[in-house]
Amino acid sequence: YSRKGAMMDNRFATALVIACVLSLISTIYMAASIGTDFWYEYHTLSPAENVSEAGRSIWEEFFSKEADEKTYTDALFRCNGTVGLWRRCITVPKNSHWYSPPETDMTTNCISFSLSDQFMEKYIEPGNHNSGTDLNRTYLWRLQFLLPFVSIGLMCFGALIGLCACACRSLYPAIATGVLHFLAGLCTLGLVGCYVAGIELLHKKLPLPDDVRGEFGWSFCLACVSAPLQFMAAALFIWAARTNRKEFTLLKAYRVA
Repeated sequence: YSRKGAMMDNRFATALVIACVLSLISTIYMAASIGTDFWYEYHTLSPAENVSEAGRSIWEEFFSKEADEKTYTDALFRCNGTVGLWRRCITVPKNSHWYSPPETDMTTNCISFSLSDQFMEKYIEPGNHNSGTDLNRTYLWRLQFLLPFVSIGLMCFGALIGLCACACRSLYPAIATGVLHFLAGLCTLGLVGCYVAGIELLHKKLPLPDDVRGEFGWSFCLACVSAPLQFMAAALFIWAARTNRKEFTLLKAYRVA
């Protein structure tokens, strides 16, 4: 019995260790994706035009506090912009105060979305406040802001329950940890879906210029990778807890018999 019990403990311990590693990696990926600005990237084929006077006016409007969605999106198109969940960035020449020939020495300048920006209404015609509220894009934008924090919160709460399980030397609370990681995976998957849908709807309203190419960046890819890691961790937590409980019950019945 002791040998069989040791084999069972080793197997379940291995599953829990792997689940904890997957949970840690997914948390790191999720935190990195939230804190970086490369969810979506724009690449223009003629960045030299950014040095002109028209380019300077685009920069000024981009950094203005009154910049609306159309204004900063046009700047993102023309200045090799990147967009994150919290910030938007454009690439400009370092020496932009005086007129000079096109430069190759560029720098990235960013501006953060304020909390009010995150919950601001989106309009049917971006930049036109009189066109009415676009409910689909409004709620997609709000969800893509809230869901990553819910996801990380669920994983942290699951980790706390896991620590309590270790202190109690019991695998039963691991089921709750697995369920929380599963819900976190759903939130991350929902975040990815909301972001993709929001970008597609935006580009229907503001089509990309012919000389501009857009693509999802590595921050977005980190979130995409985080979701399956959360699901795998959840499956291992639940499997270890349920199987250990089942085998322990069978072993106890066998001993009684």
